[in-house]
Amino acid sequence: MRVFLVSLLVLVLSGCASNVVTDYDSGTVFGNYASWAFAPKKDGESFTSLDGGRIESAVERELNRKAMNKVPADEADLLVAWEIVEEERLEQTGVGLGFGFGSGNFGWGLASAPPVREIEEGKLVLELVDTDTDRVVWRAASRRYLNENQSSDTRRELIDEIVADMFEKYPPGV
Repeated sequence: MRVFLVSLLVLVLSGCASNVVTDYDSGTVFGNYASWAFAPKKDGESFTSLDGGRIESAVERELNRKAMNKVPADEADLLVAWEIVEEERLEQTGVGLGFGFGSGNFGWGLASAPPVREIEEGKLVLELVDTDTDRVVWRAASRRYLNENQSSDTRRELIDEIVADMFEKYPPGV
């Protein structure tokens, strides 16, 4: 019974871990913002990618839930800038092998490390920029990653979940 209770406690506490990290300017009065627009595209970008479209529709849905109005960029209180930051990580793809021999306090051993492969993933970062000061006033970064092995439906669902988690913490202090 004790093992069951400890396992349940660990499961509950791991469920409390957040999938996003947010930061904000503590001197900002977020109640003053009523309108928003997407930040202009960077130089050289003339189109929106598939993931970009998914991100923008999720952001629009979440900001509509916050009763904020989408307006042209030159009339907005806030600009929404987003980016998928690419990161590389190493993943073990098997098991290492080893053997040894000897007796007592003396022996010999030989082992090989498990095979490793490099994986490129992307994490979503959203920033809200005050148009009067051109300063970032709120930022959210995902701890969950997009990768090329995910299907279109999986990517859409993941992006929807990530953006919803981000805007649960907006405006801060509420």
